[in-house]
Amino acid sequence: MTHKIAILGASGYTGAELVRLIATHPTMEIAALAANSKAGLPMAKVFPHLRHLDLPELVKIDQIDFADIDLCFCALPHATSQEVIRDLPKHLKIVDLSADFRLRDPQEYARWYGGEHAALGVQAEAVYGLTEFYRDDIRTARVVAGTGCNAATGQYALRPLIAAGVIDLDEIIIDLKTGVSGAGRALKENLLHAELSEGAHAYAAGGTHRHLAEFDQEFSLIAGREVRVQFTPHLIPANRGILATVYVKGDPDRVFDTLTRAYQDEPFMVTLPMGELPSTRHIRGSNFCHVGVSADRIEGRAIVVAALDNLTKGSSGQALQNANIMLGEAETTGLTHAPVFP
Repeated sequence: MTHKIAILGASGYTGAELVRLIATHPTMEIAALAANSKAGLPMAKVFPHLRHLDLPELVKIDQIDFADIDLCFCALPHATSQEVIRDLPKHLKIVDLSADFRLRDPQEYARWYGGEHAALGVQAEAVYGLTEFYRDDIRTARVVAGTGCNAATGQYALRPLIAAGVIDLDEIIIDLKTGVSGAGRALKENLLHAELSEGAHAYAAGGTHRHLAEFDQEFSLIAGREVRVQFTPHLIPANRGILATVYVKGDPDRVFDTLTRAYQDEPFMVTLPMGELPSTRHIRGSNFCHVGVSADRIEGRAIVVAALDNLTKGSSGQALQNANIMLGEAETTGLTHAPVFP
């Protein structure tokens, strides 16, 4: 059976990544590509690296006939996505890559994103899309909300540890480095080559980064009590990749054993041998997440490091993984290609 797919927001990085991944998927056909600002252009003009593919021309969203579309990926900007999804036909399965449906509490959404939600009905039914932990809910969902890429990386390092009670919940620090593509394709002065190259800087320090809302929501839900982590992201001069270094209070061997058991049957999660730490260069362009553990020199403390590609496992690859589950396909279909190295 062939599933007809639409991608809204196909002219952005996550949209292009979806096209790249779906191009080799044996049971998905890209039937429609929308990019309002680039409507009328061939995809090869917007992304020359995809010129070898036979793809539909980019159109405006209101030009798509959704009658025969089985699943729609929405790679639209935050706040735009909710208004578009609210008006899509109810038969559609939807995987959203924006932040619009990640938070379950409308008041929390308003607090972190500065405005009332425009599609509360959809928000109430959306399933959080961290595949390894919401697989059963995703299977029957109509709408799946993709996670933030930073939020996914930190959660892969911490969720099993919080659930198992092997770390101090009040002693968690997440120090995260992220590549520039996570900021999107729009022109921004601070992302110009001369502004970004040969340096790195922290941003959104002191608890202002919006992905903290996901950490608060998910970690508190797991623990059954309020959990507040310290989190500082850093922008590095790399196109792809996220590296999260997480400092926890807990026995390093128990931390390692807990993560190893949690991920031993997960196709895209790789727990490295004790003391070996991951690198973004070893997951680039893939749907894999590598997790490593090291003992700290201070007794009773451990360092957990997680690495993933923000455009693949952190966004579009995660979206395709979820879509496979929603459509009854093998979860790994179209996603098992090796990382690109060097």
